[in-house]
Amino acid sequence: MTAPVLETRSLSVAYGPIRALSGVSIRIAEGETVAVVGANGAGKTTLMKALSGLLPAQSGEIAFQGRSIKGRGPHDLARAGMLHVPEGRGTLGTLTVEENLRIAYDVRPARLGYDEATAAVFARFPRLADRRRQRASSMSGGEQQMLALARAIVNPPAMLLVDEPSLGLSPLMVKEAFNVLHEFRDRGTTMLVVEQNVRSALRLADRGYVLRQGEVIASGPAAELLADDQLLNRYLGTRTKEGA
Repeated sequence: MTAPVLETRSLSVAYGPIRALSGVSIRIAEGETVAVVGANGAGKTTLMKALSGLLPAQSGEIAFQGRSIKGRGPHDLARAGMLHVPEGRGTLGTLTVEENLRIAYDVRPARLGYDEATAAVFARFPRLADRRRQRASSMSGGEQQMLALARAIVNPPAMLLVDEPSLGLSPLMVKEAFNVLHEFRDRGTTMLVVEQNVRSALRLADRGYVLRQGEVIASGPAAELLADDQLLNRYLGTRTKEGA
């Protein structure tokens, strides 16, 4: 069996005496989109921070491209090909759009030249082209989210981690953010998406994991999880007839 791009085995993470994740095991194969869903406080963002080196693991294993990454820092993982779009965008607010893209491009060797790569970004996001010399902090939340996701176009990663892409966005920008993620999926980008909007996340994903109080309580094909009304209603607070 081919080794997954990203895998955890019995991963546990604690904040002091409080255990936030307990025995979490997930796998993401190359070209696969996986969603982790759960209510507030389920441990979704903690999982993302542990995977990207922002939080230490208390126990268990994390492997990226077949090698243990426990103890490796975010910059090291970024150079290895793991791109984390954190909750709250993660752009560098004091830098311009172009400067943010340049940093994303320079973090590791890229397939395309810089001019060609940025041309691809600006073709997909004309609004960013209009704001190329504008500081990221002066843009709207939706524009900052587009800039954060554009980093996966200017220098495509081996693994894309996206934490709460819809957080704080207008309905129009939420739709646009998920349109971009669907494009990444259709191009074969390997993705792990953490999202509170359960239905949107599972419609995007090939497979899903449901977190509750730091533990995986269900997993399987995303379509099957989406069709399980009892699971959605009982553990995720999602009504059966919800249209989101």
